[in-house]
Amino acid sequence: MRETPRSQGTAGDAEPVLPQPRPGCALAHTTGASGSGSPHRSDGRPPQTPRGARHTGRHGGPGTTPPVPGLPTVHSPSAPQAPFFAPLAPLALPALLTPLALIALLALCTWQIAAHGPLRTYDERLGRAISGSALPSPVAEFLADLGNTAVAVPVLAVALGWAAWCARRAGEPRWWLPPLAAAVAMAAVPALVVPFKALIDRPGPPGPLAGETGFFPSGHAATAAVAYGAAALLLRPLLRPRLRRPLLVAVAVLNLAVAAGLVRRGYHWPLDTVASWCLSGLLLWAMLSLSRISQGDGSSRSSPGG
Repeated sequence: MRETPRSQGTAGDAEPVLPQPRPGCALAHTTGASGSGSPHRSDGRPPQTPRGARHTGRHGGPGTTPPVPGLPTVHSPSAPQAPFFAPLAPLALPALLTPLALIALLALCTWQIAAHGPLRTYDERLGRAISGSALPSPVAEFLADLGNTAVAVPVLAVALGWAAWCARRAGEPRWWLPPLAAAVAMAAVPALVVPFKALIDRPGPPGPLAGETGFFPSGHAATAAVAYGAAALLLRPLLRPRLRRPLLVAVAVLNLAVAAGLVRRGYHWPLDTVASWCLSGLLLWAMLSLSRISQGDGSSRSSPGG
């Protein structure tokens, strides 16, 4: 069958034919109504939306045309901004290393003292060397007295009152929790030290209390560490930032001085004070963890001067 021949034409032989619009369809570009040849939208709107007619976004910025696909983010006013356990975030694994290390060191000291291990031998040798040092006895006695309950507890009481007053004045919802945690930590010192003393029943070093037992751990060292340490943790947020680190350093030096005075005067062996620091560190860690709950609503304690 012979096909009907088609006309062979070139681009210059025929005039261009404009596309004819079909019913119900709109062309993307047609000749303007004024015949200027500029393209415009088929619905009669200008080719671009004027800048002043653009709709702004949620925060006042110009919107996107066309809209970006996706569901808009809806902020429910009734949804909680942060979970209740947000203040316990510091209790993650890295923070748990501190109490675990303290427990391990306390267990090591207790085991060596109870089993008459080599660490006890070195401890007693070091204790005799410190008791015969050149530190004057009156100075050592004064430093040891800083661990007395009659001296350390009033210092903590003043810090408790001041921290509670400042927190309540700042409008914190749980202003009472940090002072209460510090008071409980202080009350827990004899509850932990006395059973330890009775269980280990370690004899004392040569000195004023020679012949007696129940020296491990040191009650004076634990009292000083918890009282002064808790007072520093309570007052630290109220101080200027440049004074916070010196305060903690001063408390650490003070506790070292108390331990040196106790060993120099023959009231304790060195490991007695080390075990007390381990117990005190656990109590202060628990106090600090409980105190962070008071900031669970996102409020922070105000400090004068930043």
